[in-house]
Amino acid sequence: MLAKKRQVFSLVFATLLVLAPHWDAFSFGFAAHRKINRMAVFTLPPEMIGFFRLHIEYITEHSIDPDRRAHTVPGEAPRHYIDIDHFGTNPFDSMPRRWRDAVEKYSEDTLQKYGVLPWHVNTMMYRLTRAFEDEDVDRILYNATHLGHYISDLCTPLHTTKYYNGRVPEQRGIHALWESRLVELYADSYNYLVGRAEYIESPLDRAWELIEESHAHVDSIYLVFDSLMTHMPPDVIFAHEMRGQSTQRTFSRTFSHAMHQAMQGMVERQMRRAVKSTGDFWYTAWVNAGQPDLYKLESKALSRAFRRQLEREEKMYSRIQ
Repeated sequence: MLAKKRQVFSLVFATLLVLAPHWDAFSFGFAAHRKINRMAVFTLPPEMIGFFRLHIEYITEHSIDPDRRAHTVPGEAPRHYIDIDHFGTNPFDSMPRRWRDAVEKYSEDTLQKYGVLPWHVNTMMYRLTRAFEDEDVDRILYNATHLGHYISDLCTPLHTTKYYNGRVPEQRGIHALWESRLVELYADSYNYLVGRAEYIESPLDRAWELIEESHAHVDSIYLVFDSLMTHMPPDVIFAHEMRGQSTQRTFSRTFSHAMHQAMQGMVERQMRRAVKSTGDFWYTAWVNAGQPDLYKLESKALSRAFRRQLEREEKMYSRIQ
């Protein structure tokens, strides 16, 4: 997902074997992205939900494409995070919200280095709005699905810090623990009934609000993790489990449960926030496009050219896994 996460894959996961080295570790978790996009469909109003439910399998399964693309497409990785703590002790006071202002203050190279997530969400909103205006089924599904992924990243605390996978070596693996392992174990028990999608007056400002809300949880995650690592013996912290055809070392269910309990529902709250926000952004793009009639698009299938593109991408992704 991030350029620096590839280093985690090779240096940390392979060397330290803290967590299983598979793609889920690079994001909110493949399972989480799928769940969030899928449940966001049910926040939509009657005028939208028929079209989105018709394509819910596409919206679910292709929610992970931006993470897979991050390893093959130059410039994709910084779209998934922003290391906001790089920009001082009060970064939300000093960082301009508008892209041009931020470039003028810090330079585009600096912003690309430390992440452009909230601005990319705004770009995706523009693309989705145009797709709705043009009543283009391919582009509506492509942009809505990928927009949902980036909004989920906004709701992921460790996507907002340069210490995304540990402030010290002993904390390595915390990223995948929070975003994948806990989701894998507990997400099916969460409540995703978050209400009806609502209109957002300023999508860019809302993206920044989500970043700030997420970043506020970073210290709590580390405090809980450090406390458990200090007071639990290594043979309780780690376990070996089957992953595919191999046995791999991972955080034990006992440790994961203690982490989950100590955070008092944080992962569930952030996933609920992502579900609701994804629905809000989709709905806002549709309203801003003039509320086109999606009923008449339900009879239109994905174009042959778009299906061929998806097949080519799937072959490309399969070669890097």
